[in-house]
Amino acid sequence: MSHRPWSRHLGVALVLAAVLTLFPMAAAQAENTGPSGPSSICRIDWRRGTWHVRKLIRCAANHHDIGVRRSLRVAFRESRYEPRAFNASTCAKGIYQHLCRYWRDRADAFGFDDRSAFNARANIIVTMRMVRRFGWAPWGA
Repeated sequence: MSHRPWSRHLGVALVLAAVLTLFPMAAAQAENTGPSGPSSICRIDWRRGTWHVRKLIRCAANHHDIGVRRSLRVAFRESRYEPRAFNASTCAKGIYQHLCRYWRDRADAFGFDDRSAFNARANIIVTMRMVRRFGWAPWGA
């Protein structure tokens, strides 16, 4: 029997592609692991101040191929780049003001299931992944 070594890899790749096509959440979870998972994207310490928050937004926007200027403009409008921003009347939190009732599911779907919306890195990267997939509509932009 003459099996070529690459034929097994091709079969595995085809099965993986079929699974990711049929189960979109598997695709979102696959995006969050490996070398481009959330722990390796834009390792910038946002706790050092506004300049670093803006640097993190630029990095995440570039990484996800999203317009940097719009990303910065929306973040400024929503929170003035303040990670602890909170709107009590709508229960919106963090840099991009995610509504409390949606944050947990969004964070889980985009790789930050154990992070607070006040964690600027989680808030920014979840936002960039959402924008990459759905656009800026949730922010009225």
